[in-house]
Amino acid sequence: MTWDDERNVLIDVIRQAGVEALRFTVDGFETIQKPDQSPVTSADLAVNRVLQSRLTSEFPQDGWLSEESPDSPDRLQKRRVWVVDPIDGTKAFISGEPEFCISVALIEQGQPVVAGIFNPSTDELFTATRGGGLRLNDEPITPPSAWRGQHPVIALNSWEQRIGRFASLEQSAYNRPIRSIAWVLALTATGRIEAAVTLEPENEWDVAAGALLMTEAGGTISDGRGHDLTFNRREPRYSGIIATSPHCPEAVTRQLKLLTHTGDDGAA
Repeated sequence: MTWDDERNVLIDVIRQAGVEALRFTVDGFETIQKPDQSPVTSADLAVNRVLQSRLTSEFPQDGWLSEESPDSPDRLQKRRVWVVDPIDGTKAFISGEPEFCISVALIEQGQPVVAGIFNPSTDELFTATRGGGLRLNDEPITPPSAWRGQHPVIALNSWEQRIGRFASLEQSAYNRPIRSIAWVLALTATGRIEAAVTLEPENEWDVAAGALLMTEAGGTISDGRGHDLTFNRREPRYSGIIATSPHCPEAVTRQLKLLTHTGDDGAA
């Protein structure tokens, strides 16, 4: 199965959603606090409407799971579900940093089969289909298979760095702050950075698209305990994420595996 129709619709609507997001950066937006104290903007909600309207009308039999939509248990009975983060990296969006992205994945029987991560600020759309490889702006890309740098780069959660959770990693690698987990997974998949790790809880919509990009690139991704990821679960949440690029140095990979056995995994 190639999922060409789903991929083509996704490319079209995610770019439409990117135009909508950028419109708010010019026209302005409202920001409110969710009950968990995280911010949500009028741009998040508008982008969600663009995506939901198109995808649910094109594929009415599919389920829907989005950060900005009420969750419905009906999705658990669906063979296919769209898992969406309208704007991943809302804080970066609010502060005007080009680190936010739109993340969309189609899940079929628990695994992503079509995915797109679009950074409208840089006009970079990473897509993948299961077994179809990785694409950037619809051109096939092949991540480097060997690492030839001097210092690997690992994306880390800034708060976890401050409390010293990743002190062992900081001695042998450069660190890049995670502003959007979906975006750093795209960067890891394409070999721009070597790894991304957080042991704080993450949601399915944060990582579903990035998970397919990672596997199609030949990289690895697991939760913070080292377990494989499955999607469209009743509780769509993981105890952290650990991802490595195809060319991640073996020494870094070994250090990341050790983190899964330290006990402090940030589980919710």
